[in-house]
Amino acid sequence: MSDIFSDIDVSGFPEEALPDHQKYEHPLVQRYATKEMSSIFSPAMKFTTWRKLWLALATAEQELGLDITNEQLQQMKDQLYNIDFDKANEYESKFRHDVMGHVHAFGDVAPLAMPIIHLGATSCYVGDNTDIIQLKEALKLVQRKLVQTLSILKTFAEKYADLPTLGFTHYQPAQLTTVGKRCTLWMQDLLLDYERVTYELENLPMRGVKGTTGTQATFLELFNGDHDKVKQLNSKVCKAMGFEKVIAVSGQTYTRKIDYHILSLLSGIAQSAYKMCGDIRLLANLKEVEEPFAKNQIGSSAMAYKRNPMRSERCCSLSRYIMSLPPSAANTHANQWFERTLDDSAIRRIILPEGFLAVDVVLNLLMNIADGMVVWPNVVQKHVMEELPFMATEVILMECVKAGGDRQELHEAIRVHSMDAGKVVKGEGKPNDLLERIAKDPLFKAVHSKLDTLVDPKLFIGRAKEQTEEFLAEEIDPVLQKEEGLLGKEVVDGVNV
Repeated sequence: MSDIFSDIDVSGFPEEALPDHQKYEHPLVQRYATKEMSSIFSPAMKFTTWRKLWLALATAEQELGLDITNEQLQQMKDQLYNIDFDKANEYESKFRHDVMGHVHAFGDVAPLAMPIIHLGATSCYVGDNTDIIQLKEALKLVQRKLVQTLSILKTFAEKYADLPTLGFTHYQPAQLTTVGKRCTLWMQDLLLDYERVTYELENLPMRGVKGTTGTQATFLELFNGDHDKVKQLNSKVCKAMGFEKVIAVSGQTYTRKIDYHILSLLSGIAQSAYKMCGDIRLLANLKEVEEPFAKNQIGSSAMAYKRNPMRSERCCSLSRYIMSLPPSAANTHANQWFERTLDDSAIRRIILPEGFLAVDVVLNLLMNIADGMVVWPNVVQKHVMEELPFMATEVILMECVKAGGDRQELHEAIRVHSMDAGKVVKGEGKPNDLLERIAKDPLFKAVHSKLDTLVDPKLFIGRAKEQTEEFLAEEIDPVLQKEEGLLGKEVVDGVNV
């Protein structure tokens, strides 16, 4: 054996090798996350929002009589987007406090305002209110992409509303449905998700101006015991930041149950996506439906012929991660002692952004898959016709009875023919020949001339076509009309891998 490999360090690499690539890179951020959602949870968004909150607070305090000058407010306004992150990090290292690090960094560029920045507030004034603002903006993006996904799926459901396909229960062939009707099952789930998102957007409260333990004691001191002014301050700040609803009472933080509700909602979207993509993966195996497959896409590094449903698989993989997040939020809420403990901080920095980053990718994948989904009608029909003869036996039986036949005798003949046909299919691997057997049996002479019409698949789909059309017209169209403005907004990030 050659000794070329003998001195290779298989457990690491030289310290001087690849210096720019020696830190872990989060795949959710580096590989999948979109620019739109990443921007919402970026440092730029977070810390400029802190500054806006400080300006909103100082402005309201001035309006209510505190000694704050227009020059101070103007300087704060002029420096909202001038953040020296290196300086803020230096201050944080010095004070061991992130909020005070940014207070001083803001004061450096707005020195006139330094004495009144963060006046009366606690860290959660900027921290929690910014979290709520980011959640709200992220929900808006999720809502938009849900609506766009429903719009794309509507086109697919309309196109295939009357294409008969095998239904499956227990993943065994069952009564027929249609390709379009099956699509509406996916859409129904996503519609429920849209309604949940819309509810949260309409009812999400801001934390507001609450103080260190939620009693507003510091602000009451600032306004010399004037309760009305403290209430006005809370209302003014929240309205300035775009919120009509304010959480009624709080400790130092807003209740972490809100985080649980939000992550549960995201989990619901992930469940819907997993269900849809799981179905597509199974249908791809049957060669009935396939997700888009690019001209130069490689399905397998070893098996060149393969067309793996990799986007659906990725969607399921990310969805599984999203579904794992609500228990963390539940435990965080349950373990908040009294007015606040800090063991909520580190985990919330991870699960809230990552939940939204992952859901955003999932919705991009759903849109991409739905927009290019391929149906192979001949394969669908082949599978239908392999099972339909068994399903049609009751119709054949009734027609023969109406023509004067003996129901019991006919039933026994169909049973025997069905068992024999089943043996041919399973034992010999040959096509289902039940109809040929019936066509040769004189007991069924009454239907011989119309046997083909009795096994038209469209006679066995019930109200699937009508249900699809009614669902789209009564449930989906009103949403698309209401949210017409969202449909015209372009999706910035495509699916590249």
